[in-house]
Amino acid sequence: MRTILEVQKQLLPDLMDVLKKRYTILQQIMLSDVIGRRTLANSMQMTERVLRAETDLLKAQGLIEIDSAGMKISEAGYELLQQLEPVAKELFGLSELEERIKQAYGLQKVVVVPGDSDVSPFAKRELGRAGAKALGNIMNDNDVVAVTGGSTTAEVAEQLTPPTSLKGVWFVPARGGLGESLEIQANTIASTMAKRVGAQYKLLHVPDLLSDHAYESLLQDPSVQEILQLIRQSRIVIHGIGDAVEMAKRRKLAPEIISELQEQGAVSESFGYYFNDQGEVVHTMLTLGMRLQDIERTDVVIGIAGGKSKAAAIHSVLRFGQEDILIIDEAAAEVIVAEME
Repeated sequence: MRTILEVQKQLLPDLMDVLKKRYTILQQIMLSDVIGRRTLANSMQMTERVLRAETDLLKAQGLIEIDSAGMKISEAGYELLQQLEPVAKELFGLSELEERIKQAYGLQKVVVVPGDSDVSPFAKRELGRAGAKALGNIMNDNDVVAVTGGSTTAEVAEQLTPPTSLKGVWFVPARGGLGESLEIQANTIASTMAKRVGAQYKLLHVPDLLSDHAYESLLQDPSVQEILQLIRQSRIVIHGIGDAVEMAKRRKLAPEIISELQEQGAVSESFGYYFNDQGEVVHTMLTLGMRLQDIERTDVVIGIAGGKSKAAAIHSVLRFGQEDILIIDEAAAEVIVAEME
């Protein structure tokens, strides 16, 4: 496949540009469910006149449908995208990025999706779709799946569809999270994922940040002990990756703690742990849920994040060394690979 693409690039460079453009248009229509021409043109930084010519062609080929509500992908268009996905990875140079990161960090699998989540909602949706696909491929009946909060893992939940009946699977929050926006709390995401695939779930109704007294008190609560025991049996954990200072501010940590994090060189946050650029833990939040030793015991750890701004944080967590599957976008992958050189 790569040889054919290289020959085509040399003989028909214009054709490759057209293929990339039409693939991207079709993909973004798919990710949007229904979208207007003006919105899509703005997103792709393309004039409406040029986009109209492309979408008229796609409609004539039966790949999209257009009505008063907007444009949506047809069944034929969806099937074509599925067939083109491996070709598109070669076309956009994503396969090479995936392989380089996979080899550098000894990962089982790396998935790089096109775009930059910092500037494109379509890239974030594609991250969610890739995360949902990766999770669906590895879940078995009777698994326990722990999930962290965050906007990207929430997108995974929205994109999750049941591959088969998963009534025996349990979804649980990886840690307490009351205090964050409801839609991106780990509890909300775990319950949404469970409902999507017909599985079961248990919730951990405790705050994200605890005092010493509250922590010790909650540890004695039988219902909390029960959910913690289930969380620590997780075979799979899927988690987001955050910028350390951004996450500290979002969690309303005291200014002196934020200053301390900066002094210690904190770059990333995940699971309630803050890591420096070498993947070393420099700060731990007092919170109930998964501990580092629990993460080390799981069979599969899936990290998912995107955006050029998250590249340093992703790199930091990779150096921590517990990831098995990594799902990122093109913008983050390019920065990570450049730092590896």
